[in-house]
Amino acid sequence: MPDAIIEPRRGKSSPKLGTVAVLAATEADLGALRSRLGFDSDPGRRLYISRLYASSESIPDACLAGPLVGAPHAVMIAETLIAWGVRRLVFLGWCGALSEPVSIGDLVLPTSAFVDEGTSRHYVADASESRASGSLVQALSAAGAAAGIGIRPGPVWTTDAPFRETREKVLAYRHRGALAVEMECSALFTVGAFRAVDVAALLVVSDDLASLSWNPGFKDPRFAHGREAAGRIIGNVLARQTEREAANDQR
Repeated sequence: MPDAIIEPRRGKSSPKLGTVAVLAATEADLGALRSRLGFDSDPGRRLYISRLYASSESIPDACLAGPLVGAPHAVMIAETLIAWGVRRLVFLGWCGALSEPVSIGDLVLPTSAFVDEGTSRHYVADASESRASGSLVQALSAAGAAAGIGIRPGPVWTTDAPFRETREKVLAYRHRGALAVEMECSALFTVGAFRAVDVAALLVVSDDLASLSWNPGFKDPRFAHGREAAGRIIGNVLARQTEREAANDQR
């Protein structure tokens, strides 16, 4: 962009990446995805305060990065990977339920995200809501259906301040249709639109605010099951994409 003093760019030591990236918010999910997606033999490299794995034994067009927390960190990682060649990005994160039909361990597929973080407005000054890539949302939904895994699509609320998720805000965003609250999606979707790349997310419900009190579910077996299911869906989406690209190459 001509108005930016600092731009993400490929340097002499930048790795050669495929077109697909998976971002994992947590260390635990990063490790699980590293095994599931075939990055076990890749020691990785530092990417800011995260790690990047760029050599998969089973999905050659993919890379994996994380852990990361919050919109600014997520966007720094995403911007860098986009500059290095990534054109499709899937984010795996955790979220808090805002409405009673959504419970701990459920999978939420954000179709859009309400902007309550500061990063998006540096890209779009009046940003209030950003949207996920329709094609990636459809791919994740189809993979869940094929595996018999239920997914709840809908808007989410993205905040910078997890300790300021007030009763007033929970009620306001629930009234607008938000299924859950988290810290990265709206900024990632905004950057995807700004850079003309596809970005989507799959979230596992880790805690519940629907009753206007906090119910943590991090040790709940349903949460562990949801995380495993989310990893399986993302792995299936990437595998199918690899198969399609291989078929196209043979034509």
